[in-house]
Amino acid sequence: MRTTVALLFGGRSGEHGISCVTAGGILSAIDRERFDVLAIGITRAGRWVQVSADPSDWTLVDGNAPEVHDTGVEVLLPAVRHRAGEPIVLRALDDGAVRDLAEVDVVWPLLHGAYGEDGTVQGQLEMLDIPYVGSGVMASAASMDKAATKTLLRTAGLECAPGIVVHEDHWAREEGRVLAHLQEHHPLPWFVKPARAGSSLGVSRVSRPEDLGAAMKTAFAEDPKVLIEQGIVGREVECGVLQGRDGGEPRTTIPGEVTVGDDLEFYDYESKYFGKGTVSIDVPASLPDAVLEEVREVASRAFTALGLEGLGRVDVFVTEDSRVVINEVNTMPGFTPYSMFPVLWKNMGLSYADLIADLVEQAAARRLGPR
Repeated sequence: MRTTVALLFGGRSGEHGISCVTAGGILSAIDRERFDVLAIGITRAGRWVQVSADPSDWTLVDGNAPEVHDTGVEVLLPAVRHRAGEPIVLRALDDGAVRDLAEVDVVWPLLHGAYGEDGTVQGQLEMLDIPYVGSGVMASAASMDKAATKTLLRTAGLECAPGIVVHEDHWAREEGRVLAHLQEHHPLPWFVKPARAGSSLGVSRVSRPEDLGAAMKTAFAEDPKVLIEQGIVGREVECGVLQGRDGGEPRTTIPGEVTVGDDLEFYDYESKYFGKGTVSIDVPASLPDAVLEEVREVASRAFTALGLEGLGRVDVFVTEDSRVVINEVNTMPGFTPYSMFPVLWKNMGLSYADLIADLVEQAAARRLGPR
């Protein structure tokens, strides 16, 4: 019997369009001989609707990302929690009447950013005992919050970029003191990041103290909690991680490297997804074997320290003296056929379709939270 997978994408965050593109990639490659697929879009207002499962509807067109529109029948989760041996039945609200829509085995939240990658949707699914792809509530929430991530990683003895956390109300009262502290303790450049956003949304590189105010305004537009980090001089390297089989150690890829040209200040949102500037992605990274192994070890330790499940991508800097400094951890990395995570696994001999199957099968076999 085939497994039925509900792909959940779109969502309320600023990464709505990228989530839709990710769904398009998976819809184009998932093995329809092994899996039935139900496509569920979440509008920017938070409404769940059944949408097209045609991958051509979820691609970039002239640089514009697709959008989940508020059309089609509304999708409802089960009224009661799933019990072993019983089907998981999603329902539809259609013309004011509730009816059964489909039986599913696994939900895959292909959601990036807030209200999807941060433990919120994972909590909904846990409440109903519905198996899903990816990390649980705590790991998702901790990994979404860059400040919390770094606290946990440092506790595990892993190195992260130095920096401070600033809340919007604190900045409004103490802007001068924050700036003075940074100038005293953290050399320029600074990277200003919304604490709970992904895909480099709202991130700015600050090379002059007088530019900090504008960078903070940009970051606060995404999140009232902001991380200001000291810039690290190093090569940007990324490592894919999959949960180990049968309780084994996490599986890691040979790392890849992102190199940005002189026409970019850093690897930002537009360069990641919309072709801005000169970017090259090299898999494997051109680093000594010992350094590549150290990156893999750090990625595995980070995955374990944060309690991740399913998958993750660990992004690091490798300094001139071969220190491995963690930049961030992604619990639901970009997943188009050309995204770094699938490319890294393809280099390991795991095709895009088989990577999708691996994750679905992991999810179907997992045990959720306490009963």
